[in-house]
Amino acid sequence: MINIAILGPGGIADDQHAPAVKFHPQTQLWSVLSRSSQRAHAFAIKHALAAKNPCFSDLDSLLADPGLEAVIIATPDRLHAEQVIACAQAGKHILLEKPMATSLKECEAMMRACEENKVVLALAYHLRWHAGHRLMASQIREGLLGTLRHFRVHWTFAAKDGSNWRSSPETGRWWSLAANGTHCLDLARWIMTPTEGEVSHSTCLISQSKFNSPHDESAIVALRFESGATAEICVSVQYQSESRIEIYGDLGEIRMEGTMGRHGMGDIFHNGKRFDFQPQNPFLGELNNFVECIQAGSKPEVGPKEGKRNVELLLNAIGQAQ
Repeated sequence: MINIAILGPGGIADDQHAPAVKFHPQTQLWSVLSRSSQRAHAFAIKHALAAKNPCFSDLDSLLADPGLEAVIIATPDRLHAEQVIACAQAGKHILLEKPMATSLKECEAMMRACEENKVVLALAYHLRWHAGHRLMASQIREGLLGTLRHFRVHWTFAAKDGSNWRSSPETGRWWSLAANGTHCLDLARWIMTPTEGEVSHSTCLISQSKFNSPHDESAIVALRFESGATAEICVSVQYQSESRIEIYGDLGEIRMEGTMGRHGMGDIFHNGKRFDFQPQNPFLGELNNFVECIQAGSKPEVGPKEGKRNVELLLNAIGQAQ
C-alpha cells in the first residue's frame, strides 16, 4: 500500500484526487498539508486519512513522517518549485498539478532534484486519461484522419469576480492560461507532435477587460508545427460556454463536445457520426500511471520534460501577447 499525502486540500484535491486515491486498491490517503488547521482537520475527517497524526501546516514536518511515500501537490503555481524540491529531497514521489512551475529555471531545478533523489515526478494532465481522448489519439496515430492539418480547442468558464488566486502575481503567473490553457497546450502537442513535429512558432492575444486583472482573463493562442499544421486555442474566465475540440485532416474531422473538465464524459463525432467510448475516471487513470511508475521505476506518461515544455509555451504566449 502506497501512503499518499495531499498538499493543498482545495476543490480538485477534495472532489477528484482524494476519491481516486481512496478507490485505488494499492494506495491510501495518509496526511494533508494546509495553511488552515480547520480545513486540514475537515479534510482528514471527510476522507479518513490513515496516519495517526494526519494534519500539518509545515511541509518539513509532514515530509519527516517515515510512513509517507508519495505526495499529490495541488497548491498555487508559485509554490510548486519549492515544494517539489523539498519532497524530492525527502525521497517522496510526486504527482504535481499543472502547470509545472512559473519559470524555466524553476523547472530545471525541480528536474535536478527529482533525478538526484530518484523519485518519480508526474504531471497531472488528467485530460490525457479521458477514455474518448485516448481512443481518438490512438486512432489518429493509426491514420484515421490522414495527414493532420489543424487542431482547435475552445474551453471557457465565468469567474464570479477577480479574486481568484491565479489573478494574483503572488500565487500565479497566468489565469485563463493556467486554469485551462495549459491543458489545451498539452492536448494539442499530444495529438499533433507525433506526426507533425514540434511547435515551431506561436503567437497570442489576451484580454484583461472584465476584471482588470494583471494576468490574462481571455487568451487566444495560435501555433504552427514543423510540418506546417496549425492549432488554435481559446480559453477564458470571462464567460461561460460549452467546450469543444476539433481536429481536421485530409480524411475528415473529429469533433469532441463537452469532453473537457473533470468528468470523463462528453460526445465525440467522426465525420458527423457519433463515436462511442466507455467513460472512465481520468483522475484514476493518471493515478494508475503514477503508481505503476513508482512500482516499476519507469517514467510517467507526462513527465517533467513535457511539463517544462508546456511552461515554455505558456511563457512564450505571455511574452508575445498583444
